[in-house]
Amino acid sequence: MSAPDFASRPQLADDVAAVVRRRIFDGTYAAGSYVRLDQLAAELGISVTPVREALFELKAEGLLDQQPRRGFVIRPVTGRDITDVAEVQAFIGGELAARAAAVITDAALADLAAVQADLEAAYAAGDGQRAVRLNHDFHRAINVAANSPKLAQLMSQITRYAPEAVFPAVEGWPENSNQHHRRVLAALAAHDQAQARAAMAEHLTAGASPLIEHLTRRGVLG
Repeated sequence: MSAPDFASRPQLADDVAAVVRRRIFDGTYAAGSYVRLDQLAAELGISVTPVREALFELKAEGLLDQQPRRGFVIRPVTGRDITDVAEVQAFIGGELAARAAAVITDAALADLAAVQADLEAAYAAGDGQRAVRLNHDFHRAINVAANSPKLAQLMSQITRYAPEAVFPAVEGWPENSNQHHRRVLAALAAHDQAQARAAMAEHLTAGASPLIEHLTRRGVLG
């Protein structure tokens, strides 16, 4: 995988952290291996400062350990980690969907349906990177519509722990995800808070098991 062009982009630390997360979850960085600050900075064509900030961010997330005089080492990821994140996402995401169902406008619903149509097209075309962006847009639009900024902020923080970039490669997940999204859309359109909560919670928990299987096959999970 070629490194993205970081030189002219803002929020470099967040971008670097996203790259390292992706490499952890696709198996490029194995548990126990070291992330060399200078080497990664040179690869990405940036200074060591945003790389250092990114690695400390990932340490705070529990993905890295820092060892004296040796640097940052990849911590093992477990199935329990994946399940725990999914369950917390389901609880908060379900509540956000329920709140969105109560107040979402026709215009917001139309925009959300358009995002979903684009997402399904991206999956069909095998464009995983675009699918990841559109999936993020779909969920973010619902969270914004809920008009609960603190809860949405918590959801955003939790989602950083979920390997979103891996999901397009999980066997059967694009089709299942599209079905889940359509059920969420139907519940939102009906302003059915209970069904929106249930549909979103089911969606966010359903991905854990196939993701664990996928990551185990790739040698990412111990």
